[in-house]
Amino acid sequence: MSEPLPTPAPAPAPVSAPAPAPVVVRLSADGPVVRAPADGMDLLGEAFAQDAEWLLVPAARFGAEFFTLGTRLAGEVTQKFAQYRVGLAVVGDLSAYTGASGALRDFVRESNRGRQLWFLADEAEFDARIEALHDARNGAFRPSP
Repeated sequence: MSEPLPTPAPAPAPVSAPAPAPVVVRLSADGPVVRAPADGMDLLGEAFAQDAEWLLVPAARFGAEFFTLGTRLAGEVTQKFAQYRVGLAVVGDLSAYTGASGALRDFVRESNRGRQLWFLADEAEFDARIEALHDARNGAFRPSP
């Protein structure tokens, strides 16, 4: 009489390597000010030169034209970053601009809900967000900041 064959153990789930941390280029406040679409392309070029997934730019590097939505400069610059899939983080105090423009305040709020364009108070806030985004890529649950 033959004995039943043992049930084989389930195969272990494949383990994938964790996604590497995103490459972030952090620009200093010193440098050319973005006043035209070509200036935004220069920023994008800096990101490409270093294979960056994110470019962190101090708000001081953007002229008032960028924060005046009627000029369409912010839209043109940020559209290029989105098109080439490079994240843009504008870091610094924007209260003088957002206090004067409800449209800009709404633009900032909506941008911060996404994963491509952020307007943040400081680099620590950026670091927390980028860490949460990285953890999400690796399947770890972490509440968003």
